[in-house]
Formats: sequence, structure tokens, C-alpha cells
Amino acid sequence: MKLEEKQKIEIDFWKNSVTENPESDSIENIIGKMAEAAIFLDCLRNFENVFAQSKTILELGGGQGWASSIVKKIYPEISVTLTDISEFAIASAHKWEHIFQVKIDEKLACKSYEIPTEDSSYDCIFVFAAAHHFVAHQKTLKEIKRVLTPGGHCFYFYEPSCIAYLHKMAHWRVNRKRPEVPEDVLIYKQIQTLASEAELDCSLNFYPSVIRRGAFETIYYSVLNKSRLLQRLLPCTINYHFTSPK
Repeated sequence: MKLEEKQKIEIDFWKNSVTENPESDSIENIIGKMAEAAIFLDCLRNFENVFAQSKTILELGGGQGWASSIVKKIYPEISVTLTDISEFAIASAHKWEHIFQVKIDEKLACKSYEIPTEDSSYDCIFVFAAAHHFVAHQKTLKEIKRVLTPGGHCFYFYEPSCIAYLHKMAHWRVNRKRPEVPEDVLIYKQIQTLASEAELDCSLNFYPSVIRRGAFETIYYSVLNKSRLLQRLLPCTINYHFTSPK
């Protein structure tokens, strides 16, 4: 499938989804996103010093903006910008602003590698469980480097990841679970290489969280929690931490 085809599916998902289109007030959507919020908050706590010291924060691939709304609620004095490839996702941001009683400073419908802002615009960029949809990782990381301030930080939180030889199997599994939108699994060594080419440092925080897992996944990730070697060898969720040189 070509990049443009994948992007169109992603854009149209937010337009046509029964529970997540702009006209929907689905309780299932609220409950589902709040379950994900528990994971996001856990990730955020590990790097809260970076967020707290930032003046400008950008979320890439933020969907309807629930995570941006949480960040704005915790850090009301910080300027928060929400982006997503789909204007139909951005159109629902007001729902989450209402729930959290916040106002996101700016909302942009754009691709991850075409951010319509000036160079060095953001101290901190974050992505929550969405980078595996970006596909154009090389261009995205170069764009992140462009819009980050010198010494700035970027996080890919809670990303399904694996080593190269397991990618085919892991890719099949995630697409079997959610066939309506093309899914992927990041090859973490490849992301590190692309980050280096984009002049970004990249450190890996293996994150085998058991929050919001099914029965089998809870057992699987509990085992991974006990072995750093297995975390590197088997598919695992990872928090990627990119930094831009000062």
C-alpha cells in the first residue's frame, strides 16, 4: 500500500468512525481514551521535568487532542499545540477541551513531516502511540529536528517495537487486531539510525507496561518486565527519547 493510500485511510477513519467522527458523542470513545490516559500519565511522570521546564509543547499525531488537553490541564502556563493528519480528528478537540476545562493554544491539521511552523518553535514534542502510523520516519525525524529548539526534547511514547527479524510476525499480529486502519511496529534500531542521520540523539526506555492489557498480554509483559534481555529480543512497547544538540 502506498503512503498516500495509508494517509487517506487514516484521515477518513476520523470522518467515518461511528464512535469517533466529529458528530459523535460516544461514551465508548470517552471511556476508551481515558483508559489510554492512565498509560499516558504513567509515561509523562517519567519525564515530567522536561515538560515542566518547557515553554512550548507540540503533540504530533494527536488525534482528537485528549492527550494535549491533559498536558494543558497539568501545565496551564505552557503553550500547547495539537496536530494530526486528519482535520476530522482535530474537529473533535473541543470535546476534550470541554471535559478537561482547558483551551489548547493552537490546533493544526498537518502531516508529521510537514509542520507549518518556523524553525526552533518548540521546546518539547511528544507522540503517544501514534508514531507507528507515520510511515515516513526519515522525513518526520528531520522535521522534528527542524522545529525543535536547540537542546529540545521529543518523545515517542508507548510505541510497539521490535527487532528487524521479528517485524513481519509483529506486523501481522497488530493488523489482525485492528484491521480497519493500517498498523505498523517500529524497528527500534532503524529508528535510532534515522534519528542519528537527522542529527538527533535517541535513547530507548523499554516500557513493558501491563496497564490496560488483556489476559495473555498481561502475562507476556509481566515476563518482559523481569528481563531486560527479553525486552530487547521480543516485541515490546518502548518510549523513545530524542534530544536536539544545543
